[in-house]
Amino acid sequence: MQLKNLRLRDEAKRQREKEKGIDELTGIIVDLCIKIHSKIGPGCFEKVYEEILYYEITKLGLIVQRQVLLPIDWDKLHIENANKLHLLVENMLIVELKTIEPLPAIYFKQVRTHRSLLNLKHGMLINFKVDLMKDGIHRVFNNFGKESLI
Repeated sequence: MQLKNLRLRDEAKRQREKEKGIDELTGIIVDLCIKIHSKIGPGCFEKVYEEILYYEITKLGLIVQRQVLLPIDWDKLHIENANKLHLLVENMLIVELKTIEPLPAIYFKQVRTHRSLLNLKHGMLINFKVDLMKDGIHRVFNNFGKESLI
C-alpha cells in the first residue's frame, strides 16, 4: 500500500514539473511577443514576426524549429509536406503566428490539426494585428497527446 502511494505521489510530482515547464515556456513566448509588438507594432507581415520571434527564442538558447513540414498518413497513403507550422519550441510547444483582424475561428482549428498531427498537447495562436498584444495571445491545448516529442 505504501509503495502504491509513493508511486502516485511521484507521478503527481512529475506531472506538476511538466506543467511548470510548459507554463514557463509559454510565459517566455508571451513576453517575447509583447516585446516585439511594442517595438514594431501590428503592421508587419507574419514572416517579419516569425523571423524576429525565432531570433529572440534562439538568443535564449531554446531549441526552436521553423517552418516545420508535417506529413499526413491516411490508410496506406503517406503525403509528405501536407501541412506546415510556423514554430516548434523545445519539441513541446507549437506556435502559429497570424496578422489578421478579426481572427477567424479556422486558425484555432489549424493549431488543433498541427497538435493532432504531432500528437502534442500544447499550442499557441498569436495574432500580432491587435492594438494590445495581450488580446492576440491564445493558448490552444487538450488533455490528450504527449507533453513533448522527445
